[in-house]
Amino acid sequence: MRKGLFACAAAGSLILGGLTACGDDGGSGSGGSDTGKVGVILPDTKSSARWATADLTYLKQAFAAAGVTADIQNAQGDKTQFQTIAEGMISSGVKVLMIVNLDSGTGKAVLDKARTAGIATIDYDRLTLDGGADYYVSFDNVKVGELQGQGLADCLAAKKYPKPVVAELNGSPTDNNATLFAQGYNSVLDPKYADGTFTKGPNQDVPDWDGAQAATIFEQMLTENRTIKGVLAANDTLGNAAIGILKKNKLNGQVPVTGQDATVQGLQNILAGDQCMTVYKAVKKEADAAAELAIALAKEQKPSTATSTVKDPTSGKDVPSVLLDPQSITKDNVKAVVDDGYVKAAELCVPQVAKACTEAGIS
Repeated sequence: MRKGLFACAAAGSLILGGLTACGDDGGSGSGGSDTGKVGVILPDTKSSARWATADLTYLKQAFAAAGVTADIQNAQGDKTQFQTIAEGMISSGVKVLMIVNLDSGTGKAVLDKARTAGIATIDYDRLTLDGGADYYVSFDNVKVGELQGQGLADCLAAKKYPKPVVAELNGSPTDNNATLFAQGYNSVLDPKYADGTFTKGPNQDVPDWDGAQAATIFEQMLTENRTIKGVLAANDTLGNAAIGILKKNKLNGQVPVTGQDATVQGLQNILAGDQCMTVYKAVKKEADAAAELAIALAKEQKPSTATSTVKDPTSGKDVPSVLLDPQSITKDNVKAVVDDGYVKAAELCVPQVAKACTEAGIS
């Protein structure tokens, strides 16, 4: 552990389960005196519904079960607020800081401050380029993209369109995950463009994963190229934006659209036949893995779960990592997401898709 990592904050002791973080007791049990507070900064509530629901819930549950105090806040997409939250957590004496960056620039600034304060750091879901986080917890994001690319290829094959034009709505250019997703789906699509199976159409990044901007971008794409027959949308928010424009032009269901995150909206679009697939990332597994790592650090224990490494493409350094497997979801296995408890049947099966839910075995 780096020097000073578990020093008491100048502001005073932290109260943990009735015990102080800087007491004389050297025990290491849950809520013990050597257990420090964990700070978690989530990015926003707009790019994906998961940040306001799943991650928040699962992280809170995991820390509470371990008797570890956690301060979990959301930056609401505001980089200044992100830094303000971080400064407050650092000043409060957290022993571990876990972040989902809004971009690598502000993420690195926060991680640098935490490092100077002797605080252990974890990049959660998104790697901060050149950030130097101690650990990284995420899914295999290249594989996510591969599943998206293969999903679209399968859906287009089923439509039997000759040399279909494919439009790509990529994620935010400030999110390293978007780069990894694109690496994955282009590894599937580029050979098909090269051999003439598919025709490469318009390709554009969507700032901040913003659905409204995605709709504007895709409407312009469709206006300029009415022959678009497939849409590689990097997540469900972007996919839903494209579907809205396709509906407006009475093309929904005719043009396969991909997604990611297995949101309620995305799954409803799949059941309705407007979206061909999404990628389910079991957020509970990701949150539990990140919490387990943070809890070990907060208890001054050496983590044993980060058995993989990811190379930071900017710094060239290998970051100890926990990487989880994603799952492709189509109409045939939407039930798996419900069975896993990620989405509730009552929330998913609104009247518009009730019949499709029943046909999918969801009740």
